[in-house]
Amino acid sequence: MNPQITRSGLLLLIVMAASGQVPSDCLKCICFVESTCTIPSPLCHMDVGSLSCGPYQIKLGYWQDARLKGGSLDGDWQKCSATFDCSERAVQGYMARYATYARLEHNPTCEDFARIHNGGPNGFKNPATEKYWLRVKKCLDMSNN
Repeated sequence: MNPQITRSGLLLLIVMAASGQVPSDCLKCICFVESTCTIPSPLCHMDVGSLSCGPYQIKLGYWQDARLKGGSLDGDWQKCSATFDCSERAVQGYMARYATYARLEHNPTCEDFARIHNGGPNGFKNPATEKYWLRVKKCLDMSNN
């Protein structure tokens, strides 16, 4: 393996993580845990008292928060949730808002991204999100083998 490529790749991952950008392998595993990474039919289902929609099981409040950093996100929560592209932009927007060095006091990791996705802005420190993280980690481990 070329050490220069490894250092460059590592630098890219660090920059992406520091900016709240979820790396693609982490994003794919969150998607897999949420929906086996498919557009569900029906698109939305009731989850903990409110609707969750699309391949990332995005709730209305999550989408609204994501718009503050992610742009218009197709202007409609369920329309956005119906596509992979917009759903991924929503996740990235949400993480740009909440998975920051200033909030976490460290560069965000896939564990932080997964736990925030599952448990909201403070999910990274909520013990209730640990089992969710283990499911994402299992996916990551299988992808890297």
